[in-house]
Amino acid sequence: MGRLDAGWHGCNNGEVKRLKFAGTPISPEEWRNESVFFKKEEFDLKYAWDTGYAIAKFLEGLKAGKILGVKCNRCERILVPPRMFCEKCFRKVDEWVTLRDTGTVNTFSVSYVNNDASRREKPLVVAVIEIHGASPGMGILHVLGEVEPSRVRVGMQVKAVWKPENERVGAITDIAYFKPIEVM
Repeated sequence: MGRLDAGWHGCNNGEVKRLKFAGTPISPEEWRNESVFFKKEEFDLKYAWDTGYAIAKFLEGLKAGKILGVKCNRCERILVPPRMFCEKCFRKVDEWVTLRDTGTVNTFSVSYVNNDASRREKPLVVAVIEIHGASPGMGILHVLGEVEPSRVRVGMQVKAVWKPENERVGAITDIAYFKPIEVM
């Protein structure tokens, strides 16, 4: 039989006892060198995500080149992204509405870092865009394009730039980005 290994166990009275277990401990060197039995596995995990009715219809609208919202007739708010219940009135929303594909920059951030924490060559501008036709404060998070980061301002008017119809898949990325609306 191998050496005894120790473990720690807390007791109800607050004491900590050292317990002995049969076995042979692995040294840090054995662990690093993998000189004991090791089995490495790579997993290809599959999962499914259910969007629910409201977001599914919103994504179908994006695939068709439309931004959809919902209306609550009690408080007269138009909500985007859509949801099934008005969080102000605590009741089911009443109808679907098609909104314009323009909006106003509510807030923004200029990112010089990629998802993997590496430095970006060109900065990415991410903004919360209040969609025109929706109630104040209602909008979506998206990227801005065709604008220098130093020129982005809160209150800037923007328009969706859609992917070609044959490239749309029913995702928020069916809008490639939002670009500033030129003031004439």
